[in-house]
This record gives sequence, structure tokens and C-alpha cells, in this order.
Amino acid sequence: MAQATLAFLGILSVWALPVLLAITLHEAAHGYAARRLGDETASRERRLSLNPFRHVDPVGTVLLPMVLLFSAAPYLFGWAKPIPVSGDALGQPRRDRILVAIAGPCANLLMAIGAALLFHVAPLLPEEAARWIGSNLRHMIEVNLAIAIINILPIPPLDAGRILVGLLPDAVARPLSGLERHGNMIIVVIVFLLPMVGGLVDADLDIAYRFIATPLNALTGLLSGLAGSG
Repeated sequence: MAQATLAFLGILSVWALPVLLAITLHEAAHGYAARRLGDETASRERRLSLNPFRHVDPVGTVLLPMVLLFSAAPYLFGWAKPIPVSGDALGQPRRDRILVAIAGPCANLLMAIGAALLFHVAPLLPEEAARWIGSNLRHMIEVNLAIAIINILPIPPLDAGRILVGLLPDAVARPLSGLERHGNMIIVVIVFLLPMVGGLVDADLDIAYRFIATPLNALTGLLSGLAGSG
């Protein structure tokens, strides 16, 4: 029992910080972009913060990443409480909503690049600290790339879905926007239920993995080279 607890804490210690930072800074980036474009809603609601507890969603930030982690899923992702954005406060609502949406994945890509560069600092630390920090940095790259890539799926509330809402004519954008309230459930169906059903009927229904795996592996390899480990 004690060994199992220590093993659990060891795994948690090298995954918790990367997941929290990736999800928190993704949402914070949306808020900061919205404020720069004239919308103070997130600031008024005290969501313009790097404090992860202001952004935590019990399912998307805690439960889902832990289930993926301990089920040995091929990638790890999650979500936080969405940053509130008021279209009426934005100077050019359609354009500005697109810019706000783009800010999240861009923040994840920058964090992944920053983690890769920090690998060059880790060897300067004591051996045990370097090993622990190296694990955190590696997971920081993986989680941030996964979140950035998953957000390319054109389903609101994912960022590509919101970008489409800003680009499409109103006749198409409105019904697509209406999917946002069901978006997280749609994601769970695509990521979990379809592969499970596929396993039962001996069919490959893992659409998400096919869409995510190729760019994720390519970008991970690229940043591994930047980190000096590829």
C-alpha cells in the first residue's frame, strides 16, 4: 500500500504542474487577448489570473487528465472553465473573437518551445533535481502540444470551432455556435466512446487519435531536437 501510494505521488509530481500550467495559461491567454481588444469581462470576474484554482474545472482539469494518465492513453489533455468573453465589448466582434480564440493554442505552443529550451538548463542542476525537472519539462512539451493540436478540431468550444463561427456566414455560424453547450460531451464521445465501441465491434473508430497522433509525433520530435534530446 505504501509503495503504491509513493508510486502514485511520484507520477503525480511530474504530471500535475505541466497539466495545470498548460490548461491555466491557455485560458489566461484568451483573457489577456480579450482585454487587449477592449473586453474587461474576464478581469471583472477575477478570471484574468495565473492562479490555477480560478480556472479549474473538476472534470476537465482534474478527473479527465487523471483518467487518461492512469489508463495509459497515448496523449493527455483537458480543459478549464472557459474565460468569459463579451462580443459587445470587442471593437470588431467577429475578427476579435477569432484573435481571442487563437491566443490559447499560441500560448501552448510557446510553453512547449520554452520547455524545450529549458532542457539545456537542467544538466546544471544536481542529478536528482535534473531528472525530476527533466520529466516535468518533457511532459510540459507533450501536454501543451496535445492541447494545441486538439484545439484544431472544429468543434465549439474548442478554439478552431470558435474561429469557424467567426469566419462562417451567420446562417451557418449560429447553429455551429449552439453546439458549444454540448461541446465537451461531443469531445468525450469522440475521444472515449468511439474507440470503445470500435473495440467491441472490431472496427477502428479512433478518429481523434488518427487526427492528433501524426502532428503530435512530428512536433514532439521537432522540439526534442530543440531540447537536444532528439
